[in-house]
Amino acid sequence: MRITSLIAAAVLTVMAGVATAAVSFTIDGAAMWNGYMNVLDLGGVFQWGSGWGVADLCAVYSDGGATVTCSPNNINDIAAYWYTIVPGATNGNKIMEGNVYAEPATGLYNGATIVFAGSVTSFTLSNSHTLVAFIKDFAPDYSSFVDQSVAITSTGNFSINLATINDPTRHVQWGLQIKGVDVWITDAAPFGNAVIKAIPEPATMMLAGIGVIGMLAARRK
Repeated sequence: MRITSLIAAAVLTVMAGVATAAVSFTIDGAAMWNGYMNVLDLGGVFQWGSGWGVADLCAVYSDGGATVTCSPNNINDIAAYWYTIVPGATNGNKIMEGNVYAEPATGLYNGATIVFAGSVTSFTLSNSHTLVAFIKDFAPDYSSFVDQSVAITSTGNFSINLATINDPTRHVQWGLQIKGVDVWITDAAPFGNAVIKAIPEPATMMLAGIGVIGMLAARRK
């Protein structure tokens, strides 16, 4: 019993250290409800950006918001601005950068280390599009930012972290970004998608470990 108690106390001490050093997040539709679209020409020159609904970004939540499916962006408009139509094909005329993300109240996590993690359970995106997980720390007027990101190119877990600037007027975001040429809706299937799900946060995993320790202690009695 004495050894088990010491182990449990050590785990609690580690948990306290994690709580003060980092704040962990994962896939969560209730938090990652913001959407923003940046539009560039085919040469990569920025044209405009605006807030979009998550569904318009081709990000679909399931499992109560614990899983999100990200697909290439499309516009249901055959105007020449968006597409060039040639016999047998509809080719996109713009590069679309769709962002689905969480942005907590200003000042809430400034100065903390943000950890964002998830598990990619399916990945079929073609080379025409890129998908990244990101954490960004924006200036008060959103004119610049520091960030950390990781490219998602296959199934498996990812985890990134960023020590944010201790300035309560800055804006912190974390989420997913898919970027590539816009795709006509009926042509989207060959371009694939990616399915990303929530993973237990570190504190949750440690609590599970404590539960196992408790079970072992009960068996020793």
